[in-house]
Amino acid sequence: MVHDTIAAISTAVGEGGIAIIRVSGPEAIGGIAAVFRSKINLKDAATHTLHYGHIIDPATGEEVEEVLVTLMRGPRSFTAEDVVEINAHGGVIAVKKVLDVVLQLEGFRTAEPGEFTKRAFLNGRIDLMQAEAVIDLIRSKSDRAFSVARKQAEGVLSKRIKALRQTVIELLAHIEVNIDYPEHDVEEMTSSFIRDQCHLAIGEIDRLLKTANEGKILREGIVTAIVGRPNVGKSSLMNVLTQENKAIVTDIPGTTRDVIEQFVAINGIPLRLLDTAGIRETSDVVERIGVERSRNALEEADLILLVLNYNEPLQEDDRELLQQMKGRPVIVILNKADLPHQLEIEVVEQSIAADSIVKMSVLEEKGLDQLEQTISEMFFEGQLESGDLTYISNVRHIALLKRAKQSLVDAIEASDAGIPIDLIQIDARSAWESLGEILGDEAGDSLIDQIFSQFCLGK
Repeated sequence: MVHDTIAAISTAVGEGGIAIIRVSGPEAIGGIAAVFRSKINLKDAATHTLHYGHIIDPATGEEVEEVLVTLMRGPRSFTAEDVVEINAHGGVIAVKKVLDVVLQLEGFRTAEPGEFTKRAFLNGRIDLMQAEAVIDLIRSKSDRAFSVARKQAEGVLSKRIKALRQTVIELLAHIEVNIDYPEHDVEEMTSSFIRDQCHLAIGEIDRLLKTANEGKILREGIVTAIVGRPNVGKSSLMNVLTQENKAIVTDIPGTTRDVIEQFVAINGIPLRLLDTAGIRETSDVVERIGVERSRNALEEADLILLVLNYNEPLQEDDRELLQQMKGRPVIVILNKADLPHQLEIEVVEQSIAADSIVKMSVLEEKGLDQLEQTISEMFFEGQLESGDLTYISNVRHIALLKRAKQSLVDAIEASDAGIPIDLIQIDARSAWESLGEILGDEAGDSLIDQIFSQFCLGK
């Protein structure tokens, strides 16, 4: 139902300066006006205005909370409906008391996860691609990821998908005419037009997909496992990269017993760092469990930071890890490079490319710039583009673009093989529908519900 009125807390749970309760729907203004005591009648207030007053308990007439109320009349609001936002004192009790009053109003109910954004989509204010960008904005782990999501929320990518659909719809229109009026069809001209339009669309899809790997990384982060034998500086590296004392650091081997996870941004690239237990053979039951989890993290990682001690000769555990790294995306960190060199560097270079070996002193925080640059070159061939932030980052969008491209390739092959044009139309329409599913034009209710269920309450 989109004809009822919904309410939810839109700010994070806990203590804060203010808390905001968002209300949207046909009874938003009239309902809140009935429990808002102020010098002005909210029903008569102009749109996009802020008003001071008190929320009262309609049963007793007592003041519940001192508030500021923001009024936004539809369609000039986020949901394109009448929206009221109640700014109360931050705190669990204060905001709960206000919400309890609001939800007692007739026709009001608690919003479902993402329902405000869902209404914005259903009311035509944004498309599905923009709606999905909203959750990416919330979950952004770096400035670059935030900028990409903001561009998507503004509709920059949507415009390119709509232009793509226009190219395909022109192809479909041409095919429809030839089906309806075969006597006017010039087969050679039709085949040429089909090829040209399909190649035009495929070229644009390829340009978008070219950014897919980088976009996916910006959206989800690089799963990065910090591995090595015990006591080579893995936890110290984790603490330096995060600028927090997340991991316990001691001289005792086996201190880290489990996988510690933390997000960090390197040159605008989000990394999901996993500090793992030192990998070695051990009789300690708890440490052995930690080592097994470390091996699992190693298998799942997009990037491995293998830490070796530059001040010691390679040990058997080091050599085994180097063997395991072959063919994997790995950067070898030669830690403690401020101390005398004892490690056999030539053995490392036999297993790992020289440009993936970084000398560091984690203790003195030296070599971090080189590590950051190496990560950038490995995943983004240097620096991220600063101007064009139209990255495709959503896995669903990537899959649908690939499906649309394949349909267009099938249409070209069918045309070249002399297959009847009404069958070519099926491929062209499939491409058009796949692109429409990205925007939500062709999306089913179950897909829409699934997407918005990932949102938090109040968004």
